[in-house]
Amino acid sequence: MTTLPKFDQFSRVVVKVGSSLLVDAAKGSVKQDWLEALVDDLAVLHKRGADVLVVSSGAIALGRRVAGLKRGALKLEDSQAAAAIGQIALARAWSLSLQRHGIVAGQVLLTLQDTEERRRYLNARETLSRLSAMRAVPVINENDTVATSEIRYGDNDRLAARVAAMASADLLVLLSDVAGLYDAPPQETPTARLIPVVERLTPGVEAMAGGAASETSRGGMRTKIEAARIASAGGAHMVIADGRVAHPIARIGAGGPCTWFLTPSNPVTARKAWIGGTLELKGSVTIDAGAAKALKSGKSLLPAGVKRVEGGFARGDCVAIRDESGAEIGRGLIAYDAKRAVRICGRNSRDIAKILGAPGRAEMIHRDDMTLAER
Repeated sequence: MTTLPKFDQFSRVVVKVGSSLLVDAAKGSVKQDWLEALVDDLAVLHKRGADVLVVSSGAIALGRRVAGLKRGALKLEDSQAAAAIGQIALARAWSLSLQRHGIVAGQVLLTLQDTEERRRYLNARETLSRLSAMRAVPVINENDTVATSEIRYGDNDRLAARVAAMASADLLVLLSDVAGLYDAPPQETPTARLIPVVERLTPGVEAMAGGAASETSRGGMRTKIEAARIASAGGAHMVIADGRVAHPIARIGAGGPCTWFLTPSNPVTARKAWIGGTLELKGSVTIDAGAAKALKSGKSLLPAGVKRVEGGFARGDCVAIRDESGAEIGRGLIAYDAKRAVRICGRNSRDIAKILGAPGRAEMIHRDDMTLAER
């Protein structure tokens, strides 16, 4: 029998909240009591030291009523306008609710391109990392005010999975209007059985997915299965649970009905596998014996240990790490472009600001962005 994970083992948790859970569509307002109960749960995670990130829909649902837009499908420009109005109310609701527990909220708006283009991905990742280090809770949404039909996610399930991978989260929670994945549509089949755990995604599991369940939600079980695939590849477990109840996170932790999607990996090993086996090399750095020894002991690569830089890479590109004999001993995502890397090569990290005219990362390649060859 599969042993399910416990909430107290997770150090970075992404929680996705859909529009239908957060917004009363008839009134066009936040379901305040429900939000307060959810934030109580998030505060418990936060207090025990876990990093908490929220991916929240609801801007369009909140803004459309204020804008006088009727219910039903909206034209793209009306959706963008409604999002611009509703995003203010959405951010305020989350900020005030988190503030009750002494937690600072930060707003982050993303588009698909922010997770696809290398430089924008790195900027977003660093912002999320810094907010977590400050013990703030990022409240993330798709930037509907500028996203077009050609580039948008179309739902926040996949956005949440991308955020989980970007932030190196070890758990993604999708709060839904169903209790989890069933072996048949529960609305149509009274005998449908809730599947408590999915150890790996198979064609049979994918065949169980259905369509969107409500007007205010753009997602459905199909997008949740796709989110599970993204999260698993990034080393995060995922759970789908009924968010319509009060204190839904506490309910999951207490063993309430839900579906767990397990991954055999973890964020660090998944990221290292991605670096080592997927990305195209854009250049190389040659390091001295002292730096090579430090890397083998789990340290990051500092500029002082770099003897030579080759290639025309940009910040965030994958480069080979070579020893003094020229042998490749690892690969990593470099924190500087080639021109800047050449300038700080062999220099102490304390001198970076003086050399470049602005502060920079102390590490040329951070240990979490590096994979070493097995010997």
